[in-house]
Amino acid sequence: MTLPENPLKRLHKLAIPATIAGVAEPFLSLTDTAIVGNIPIEGAQALAAAGIVGSFLSMLVWVLGQTQSAISALVSQYLGKGKLEEIKALPIQAMYVNVTISIVVLIISLLFKTEIFSLMNASGGLLRMCEAYFSIRIWGFPLTLFTFGVFGVFKGLQNTLWPMAVALTGAFLNLGLDLVFVYGIEGYLAPMGLEGAAWASLISQAVMAVMALVLLFLKTDFPLLVTGPVHPELKNIIGMSLNLFVRSLALNTALILSVREATSMGTIYIGAHTVLLNLWLFSAFFIEGYGTAGNSLGGKLLGAKAYEDLWELAKKVASFGFIMGCILTLFGSLFYSKIGGLFSENPATLEAFGQVFFILLICLPTNGVAFVLDGMFKGLGEMKFLRNVLLFTSFGVFVPLVFLSKYLGMGLSGIWITFGVWMLARGIALIVKFRRKFLPLRQNTYI
Repeated sequence: MTLPENPLKRLHKLAIPATIAGVAEPFLSLTDTAIVGNIPIEGAQALAAAGIVGSFLSMLVWVLGQTQSAISALVSQYLGKGKLEEIKALPIQAMYVNVTISIVVLIISLLFKTEIFSLMNASGGLLRMCEAYFSIRIWGFPLTLFTFGVFGVFKGLQNTLWPMAVALTGAFLNLGLDLVFVYGIEGYLAPMGLEGAAWASLISQAVMAVMALVLLFLKTDFPLLVTGPVHPELKNIIGMSLNLFVRSLALNTALILSVREATSMGTIYIGAHTVLLNLWLFSAFFIEGYGTAGNSLGGKLLGAKAYEDLWELAKKVASFGFIMGCILTLFGSLFYSKIGGLFSENPATLEAFGQVFFILLICLPTNGVAFVLDGMFKGLGEMKFLRNVLLFTSFGVFVPLVFLSKYLGMGLSGIWITFGVWMLARGIALIVKFRRKFLPLRQNTYI
């Protein structure tokens, strides 16, 4: 069965807004990194604190934010089946559950913030900076999860324009507030430093959540209040989210371990690693625009059992992921000596960054394929497989290689070579799985 409308024609229409929206999310963290890293006093230490806290917050968002993918997958599949009316009560029920859990996590993490950042090798003045920054930023955590849930609804409906509008608003608002709060306004507002960056992020997240709520009310027929009995698909969405929850724990184990090992090398190296990690995350969200489009379209095609179109979509998505990675590599190579200076003025930090940045650039095309296929698999509901891939590659590849590189004295370069091998293993696993499962289904359409 093939849908009347060629889905490949919609790929770019969905991917371009999704790319812009995806870039806006890490842009918020990059803005904090760039502005905080250039604070005149204690800029290197503030950059290190922002990196440590940012990595922990990213872990929380990724672990609980996976409900977005589950919502998007089911909405798009029901849309493909022509049964969207049957699922309208589900998204808000899922978001209620998610936000409630996030509030519990917020309270627990605030109570144990000293222990959390001590485990990440922060101590002394650096630990105090981490605690102050985190105590403000953590309040945006439930707001972000709600916003992501609404994004899942829109993406399932094949609409990436509204998530783009919300994300861009938040990114530019955060940039403006960062400049005002961090550096202050002479005669009106005293510089707030790192805490100012935290307040800028929190306010931006609140505005994005309100915008998402208003758009959900005005632009869709999905209810904002829980009505009627628990939706039968809520169990399915919780199952998908739990698989992605475990997956995100494995992924963030790798990221947190990398931060911990870089922190143990000293302030200069965690500063350089913070910049590299934020650029890696930026590239992931930039490239994943096509993964988001593949997520939305793939779920719809799977629901409609349009396996030939699904096969062609996967090839297109993978090729564009590779191309986007190559573009980023070229851009990074052209401005190699300039990029680090956007985030820090510390000569030692910049030297450490410059010695390792090329490793990240080499890996970006391969990363691109892994990122977009990962997004597409979420739309296909393959959460259990994604969980298993991350468990195997994180604990079977990343963790052993990080400790091996430490034993060999490879420093920060060893950590980023490990990132490259880790992403290569993930990409190969996704390609093999897709071919094994969907090639036979595609061939059966001709029988």
